[in-house]
Amino acid sequence: MPSGYFRCDFNAGVYALKLEYHSKTAIDSATLKKYKAFAVELATLGGRAALPYFRSSYQLENKLTGTGFDPVTSADKSAESVIRQAIELRFPSHGIFGEEQGIKSGSEFTWVIDPIDGTRAFITGMLHWGVLVALFDGETPIIGVMHQPFTDELFVGDNITAEYRRGALRKTLEVRGCARIKDAVLASTSPQFFKAGEEQDGFARLENQVKTLRYGGDCYLYCMLAMGQLDLVAEAGLNAYDIQALIPIIRGAGGFISTWDGSNPSLGGRIIAAGDVQIFELARSFLQGQ
Repeated sequence: MPSGYFRCDFNAGVYALKLEYHSKTAIDSATLKKYKAFAVELATLGGRAALPYFRSSYQLENKLTGTGFDPVTSADKSAESVIRQAIELRFPSHGIFGEEQGIKSGSEFTWVIDPIDGTRAFITGMLHWGVLVALFDGETPIIGVMHQPFTDELFVGDNITAEYRRGALRKTLEVRGCARIKDAVLASTSPQFFKAGEEQDGFARLENQVKTLRYGGDCYLYCMLAMGQLDLVAEAGLNAYDIQALIPIIRGAGGFISTWDGSNPSLGGRIIAAGDVQIFELARSFLQGQ
């Protein structure tokens, strides 16, 4: 198969993702630098919009009808609105896919936004939430930013490099080695996101192999893996906007990320990330029962 990419089609408010093969658009280093700076600007704008609501008053809604709880707040909506407005002003031909406001079709690139990843943490006053912005080329996100405005932290990646920023501090992100799975620290947001059956069984097999397990964290888990604080992250039920911004950060820090079966993680689903290739492959085998 010739070099190319998988196109992601978003339709009708509820996104439908189709994998269709097309030739990939090349991007030079100067353009990549420009887009990366803009992604940081977008995440910072979103953080400024969300932060006044944190540990303060906001409107809270449940996006689910009947049973279950999927929270959205006025902070989520405000953050996504300012990000979308900035994109439409600067790159009106680009597509936009945001968790709260859906799809705007475009050409060549799509900006993928999760205005507050970790809304449950946000509404309980915890710090493990962030603004996620990715630039998607149809195959993979080429730039990803996570911004936590309360701590003034930025995690920025482009699949080749990754950097931590806080105020004037600039630090290269690098995963840590961990060749033995019995020494690994595993993390996941919550056990409730694994479906009964093969997902719960797979995660239990992996949990039994590692040194320790930590629940809670959402987007922070992947950033801590990129920083060398964790060894493994395993999750299920993710959407494209939950994971795309984190992929270039993980890969830029030298880590590995895919679905449990080894395919492209850009569309979400069951995700496994690791800092060491050996435990990455071992973790995948335990998750799949191989």
